[in-house]
Amino acid sequence: MRKRAGLPPLFDPARRAAPADCRTAAIDGAARGNPGPAAFGVVFEDAEGRIVGKLSGRLGDTTNNVAEYSALIAALLCALEKGWRGLKVRTDSELLARQLQGRYKVKSADLKPLHAEAQQLISSLDYFAVEAVPRKLTRAADKLANAALDARPVTRVPRPARIPPSPEAPASGKPKTIRALYRNGVLTPLDPLDLPEGAEVEIALRQRKP
Repeated sequence: MRKRAGLPPLFDPARRAAPADCRTAAIDGAARGNPGPAAFGVVFEDAEGRIVGKLSGRLGDTTNNVAEYSALIAALLCALEKGWRGLKVRTDSELLARQLQGRYKVKSADLKPLHAEAQQLISSLDYFAVEAVPRKLTRAADKLANAALDARPVTRVPRPARIPPSPEAPASGKPKTIRALYRNGVLTPLDPLDLPEGAEVEIALRQRKP
């Protein structure tokens, strides 16, 4: 009997218990036109169902399936950066779930490198599970993706009064590091930005080692 390719036994939920710090990520990708303008959204919950984080970003013109994989990769990168040892993913994309489980083959040339990257990131976790769920269970992630497409802020943070710096004095404060995902020629922030319209930013690139 041929063995199906997919998640190794380590990530089979029936064989391994989730660690105490395992998080659940509801993910969603949206593309208007398929291909067309696309974005992703991710909502993280803890074991008690409390929301502990959100991610969203624009991806440029691409397909729904690429947007779904981009949401997955963003969730995995965040989990690894936070030091979470386990991640449960809920997606309304049966294709993505079945491909990760090895039940569907990855035939699309656009999805093959994304699938390989996702598998590499998954291998760095102690526990991983993916589940195809009804769309209503990923509605919050869908709202984030569509908010990103509409260029609406996902969260609103009260801004303190701004005092223009003196021309003779350099701007004070340490530079803030913002994580970003580069896909299809577009650099998309993975952390919420609170910037005034027309603000100029300076970008220092540092590529994450594979």
